[in-house]
Amino acid sequence: MTLRQVGARAASTALIVIVVSAVAALWPASARASAPTQIAVIGDSYTTGSDQGSDGSRSWPVLAWQLLSERGMDVDADVAAEDGAGYWQRGNRGNVFEDLTARAVQPEDVLVVFFGSRNDQSAAPGQFPGSAAGTFQWARLVALAAKFLVIGPLWPTDSAPPALLTIRDNLRQQAALAGAVFVDPIAERWFVDRPDLIGLDGVRPTDAGQVYLARQIAPLIYDQLTITV
Repeated sequence: MTLRQVGARAASTALIVIVVSAVAALWPASARASAPTQIAVIGDSYTTGSDQGSDGSRSWPVLAWQLLSERGMDVDADVAAEDGAGYWQRGNRGNVFEDLTARAVQPEDVLVVFFGSRNDQSAAPGQFPGSAAGTFQWARLVALAAKFLVIGPLWPTDSAPPALLTIRDNLRQQAALAGAVFVDPIAERWFVDRPDLIGLDGVRPTDAGQVYLARQIAPLIYDQLTITV
């Protein structure tokens, strides 16, 4: 190898180091942490997937972790979700969100995500607030320092039932009392005018709907994990 070749290779290596260092500097330090970020997710069939779309391997949490990974954030998540479950309503295996919270939330979690639930709309007005409050209190007892992200119930058209709107409003109040960030899919019109994202049952998302959910929720999680309060 000639001196000219050696010099060219050294210059090339130096350029690569500079470029890699510059790209790395663009990411927040929290997003470049070597250890995965611990979070928990509590939900219903929108999170588990269903026969209308996603067998679980393409549910929104799995897709969201991929999206976050592309942004340099490694997430280690415990997901506990059950078809038919809500804060008050028991799911097809007999659990409510508080039960799922006890299963998934860990002391080292830095974020707990709650998503749902339209299943609670049959709850009497006096029953629901205590169920939501109890769920948040249990999560706080376990994960003392975690942030809470509460995503309200979802309705795929612009005519959500009054009972569900009452649940949504009560959940917003309980989330505020728990110090959580509340996101309202009804007000933000998730899925509205997008019938292609909902299965033939008119309720559960298709595979494309799960992709849509991941694209909605991943940025919300990213913000909670990178914004210092």
